[in-house]
Amino acid sequence: MSLDEFALIERIARRTRARADIVLGIGDDAALLQPASGQQLAVTADTLNAGVHFPAESAPADIGWKALATNLSDLAAMGATPAWCTLSLSLPQAEGDWLDAFADGLFALADASGIAVVGGDTTRGPLSISITAIGQLPAAQALRRDGARVGDDIWISGHPGEAAGALRLWQQGQLDVRVAAADADCERLRQRLQRPMPRLPLGLALRGLAHAAADVSDGLLADLGHIASRSGVAAVVQADALPLSSALCDALGTDVARDCALRGGDDYELCFTAAPERRQALHALSSTLALPLTRIGVIAGGRGVRCEGDAGGERAAGYRHFTA
Repeated sequence: MSLDEFALIERIARRTRARADIVLGIGDDAALLQPASGQQLAVTADTLNAGVHFPAESAPADIGWKALATNLSDLAAMGATPAWCTLSLSLPQAEGDWLDAFADGLFALADASGIAVVGGDTTRGPLSISITAIGQLPAAQALRRDGARVGDDIWISGHPGEAAGALRLWQQGQLDVRVAAADADCERLRQRLQRPMPRLPLGLALRGLAHAAADVSDGLLADLGHIASRSGVAAVVQADALPLSSALCDALGTDVARDCALRGGDDYELCFTAAPERRQALHALSSTLALPLTRIGVIAGGRGVRCEGDAGGERAAGYRHFTA
């Protein structure tokens, strides 16, 4: 069943819920929102295009989940609590079944993370999803890229490289991203690519612990480079310290797995720096969150990023638009 623009908007609006902090939601020219007293707003926006940010054949529920997850990951990297978001959809055809499945994925993550859809736009065109997300946090407590200090440890959450590994398997025709893989390791990688989990609890817990943070969307070395550049320091990563998962190593071999971890995108893990005196607190946090936190390097004087013990040497660049 094909929908017109207003039927499409109404179908999305039915999935939303009334909240005290939403004075006026979907249905007017703009939403009216009520921030909590004493809070600053963290605002981020991401656009996902078919064939660039996700395989065009991806299940619509996975597309909906990932479109929101990329924004929530930015809020996590800032230490912000998700509050509201807008959704803009470009669709070749507004098919009811596709839209319902897309909404299933998006609202499953939205409800779990406490973010409300409060507006947006719809248009006909190539499949593209744009979300603007807004979070709240106490004044002067944001995790920023410009706070790294010489002597800080560099940390990474989770197991970087798994999403990039799944992408390589898909590109080689060894993984169908549309359905669950029979092999448990391949399914783990597929889930990491199609349904990344933004590290929101970690971001909140790092306020007051970390000096600087960024989410890993374009590749660990590339995103760590943003921290180094903004902070005016050098970042030195030890390749042997990377927490490579057995699933990734078994699927692609250790060398390729390491390259995926260093330069592959779409992990949406958090990379952050903290003083050495915080190690015990961070190990305790890792246990509390049941999330691996691994120390992988150090912040030094100078500029740039280098990785010791890696065959790729100084090749740090991750994914960049408009370079191909």
